[in-house]
Amino acid sequence: MYRKAYKDLLDWKNSKTKKPLLLLGARQVGKTWLMKQFGKNEYRNVAYINCDSEPMTKELFSTDYDINRLLIGFQALTGESIDKDNTLIIIDEIQETTRGLHSLKYFCENAAEYHIIAAGSLLGVTLAQQESFPVGKVDMLKIYPMDFEEFLYAVNQKTLCDILSKPDYALAETFSTKLNKYLQQYYYIGGMPEVVKSFIENEDLKKVHDIQLSILNAYRNDISKHTSKNESVRIGQVLASMPSQLAKENKKFIYGVAKKGARAADFELAIQWLIDAGLIYKVPRVNKIAIPLKYYEDISAFKLFFLDIGLLCCMADIPASSLLIDFNNLSEFKGMVTEQYVAQQLISSSLTLFYWANDRTPAEIDFIAQSEGAIFPIEVKASTNVRGKSISKFTEENQNVHGIRYYLLGYKKQDRITNFPLYAVTFSTKQWF
Repeated sequence: MYRKAYKDLLDWKNSKTKKPLLLLGARQVGKTWLMKQFGKNEYRNVAYINCDSEPMTKELFSTDYDINRLLIGFQALTGESIDKDNTLIIIDEIQETTRGLHSLKYFCENAAEYHIIAAGSLLGVTLAQQESFPVGKVDMLKIYPMDFEEFLYAVNQKTLCDILSKPDYALAETFSTKLNKYLQQYYYIGGMPEVVKSFIENEDLKKVHDIQLSILNAYRNDISKHTSKNESVRIGQVLASMPSQLAKENKKFIYGVAKKGARAADFELAIQWLIDAGLIYKVPRVNKIAIPLKYYEDISAFKLFFLDIGLLCCMADIPASSLLIDFNNLSEFKGMVTEQYVAQQLISSSLTLFYWANDRTPAEIDFIAQSEGAIFPIEVKASTNVRGKSISKFTEENQNVHGIRYYLLGYKKQDRITNFPLYAVTFSTKQWF
């Protein structure tokens, strides 16, 4: 299974100044598979330790931070010899053992020649009561669900990826029907590796749905595990409201949709918990579209998007037939699905997103990104309609800004706006400039 983060792991291995590497991400985004596959391909042997399933790790880390003792312990637990140049040490679910995370500081300071990758869910690493986080002593890599490019690789469509990567949009247009078919599959299946793997092996949509439900239930169990009963209820209310929030024409998060009569104070902690856990993405509103965007952030208004489009559609109970056969008749949920998809692709490309809206008029720009000192207003269309007054007006009034539109038609460059087909979102950011 192709994952873009594999290249980041290679860069880390070959770095002369590498520190222990910490992979972060929500549960089941593929961290364990990625580490094991990387170790299998790039090292002579792998010493793999799972702190959740191996109870002796608690004893191992609780005594002290003596590196030699820890290395001997790793060998005893795994049955693998450890060579500093040829062995990859993997410490999985590191948040499940006290002092495990902090021990990485001492590997950085006293044994930097060893190759160590640790991983943990954001539910644990961010929220667990650790002694201290090894700030500045670890390299960190965020792992997301598979994006659409990775999905195309998984369904054996590398040639289509090559066409879009060149980019050759004239040739891509020839295959647009095929690309849109895979895009609709991605809307339903999403990017959780276990779900994608099941679809490829079985082509059974019921199994896909069942696995998605099990992942959502696992998240709910984790929420109960890490929070109080009252906090768990509020977090659940936020999650349950997300399809309704995003189905609105104005996708600004409304507290009253989560619970009638609710105010910001009721849900601020629940929302922050979900953000810290990596289960939702927050896209704040800005009062002014100017550099730096962060300076103009309006903390009172924001949109929330879910970790994965397939899981969101599962939460909304959208039938497979609506996504795979009759997408154009999905009414207001068509906009929800499309905007979630674009947000997920751009965020996994390491872009920080904002949006702009005027509460007194219908004017809104769906997303705004800042990259390499430039601002890019982004419009998302679930159809072939290209009449976006807000982005057109903004780019006309700001001659140094170029707009981006994602829609169902093919590539087209205009004076102030470049139009990309929705299937090209993941590939297009390198062509913004």
